[in-house]
Amino acid sequence: MITSYGHKFIITSLALTVLCCLWAAFRGSRLFFVLAVLFAVVTAFLTYFYRNPARQPNADSGAVLSTADGRVLSVEEVDHKFIGGKGRKVSIFLSIFDAHVNRIPINGRVDYVRYNPGKFFRAFEDKASTDNENVEVGLTFQSGKMVFKIIAGILARRIEYELKDAQTVTAGEIFGMIHFGSRAELFLPDNVEILVTKGDRVKAGISLIGRITD
Repeated sequence: MITSYGHKFIITSLALTVLCCLWAAFRGSRLFFVLAVLFAVVTAFLTYFYRNPARQPNADSGAVLSTADGRVLSVEEVDHKFIGGKGRKVSIFLSIFDAHVNRIPINGRVDYVRYNPGKFFRAFEDKASTDNENVEVGLTFQSGKMVFKIIAGILARRIEYELKDAQTVTAGEIFGMIHFGSRAELFLPDNVEILVTKGDRVKAGISLIGRITD
């Protein structure tokens, strides 16, 4: 399945491929033949990049699921007012070969959605966490509060999301996407036991980042 976020890009690239093929055929143009091949490769890549794998979210109400596919960059202690003080931050790096559809980590209610303009450092750099363009979401769940962010990288210049204040959300449902390489982060309170370590591969809506302990 292809996510709707990518339809316009795939259709545009496919249309250019067809147009170049027709021009090359009618005019015998080598240049347009080469362009047709290039656009065909781009179309194939876009179709792969904008894939939306079918996922069956973990039904455990105490599970905190990954918001993204990718590799865990770090697990570190943080202090965040919204989550009630001290907690843990889990950072995930998404390469251009990872599926980029983002999913809700746990059942709850959205307290706020905040778009923060910024720069476009490489997503695996630490400064990307604070300096890059991002969207931050505060979520209240059954036994606490958490924050999750989607952060643009050096190639990603477009963040799309479909969340609003006071919205009720369900674990595993799609809420947005960052185009072409990015970073995702979860700020989790002390009552969540972290189940991942640096270097782990995770999948959105399936992999457990943590588990509520009380």
